[in-house]
Amino acid sequence: MNINANSMFNDMQSMIAKTQMQTPNITAIPTNTSDTTKVGATSGSDFSAMLKNAVDNVNSIQKNVGVTQKAVEMGDPSVSLADAMIASQKAGVAFNATVEVRNKFVEAYKEIMSMPV
Repeated sequence: MNINANSMFNDMQSMIAKTQMQTPNITAIPTNTSDTTKVGATSGSDFSAMLKNAVDNVNSIQKNVGVTQKAVEMGDPSVSLADAMIASQKAGVAFNATVEVRNKFVEAYKEIMSMPV
């Protein structure tokens, strides 16, 4: 199994950029890739901060969906059903991407642990 952290990070950045094209109020993961794309040069705190920021971003997307759905249920005329459905789909995609990244990390961890010393 060959996991390329740089390409996975770039894929995540492109997915975030695509989901934020129509949602300007959601903050993106910082795109300062000069330090984060060099795997050997990153420290544990940089990676953990990036990971925490990504999880917080998914959490904020899901909270936004809850607010949007509640507004539609309460009959708020400023929020359409289409907006709520689009926000719900974006949250689903973000959550699925997070789960897939987690699965890749677990898979990589298992492979590293099974390597002979």
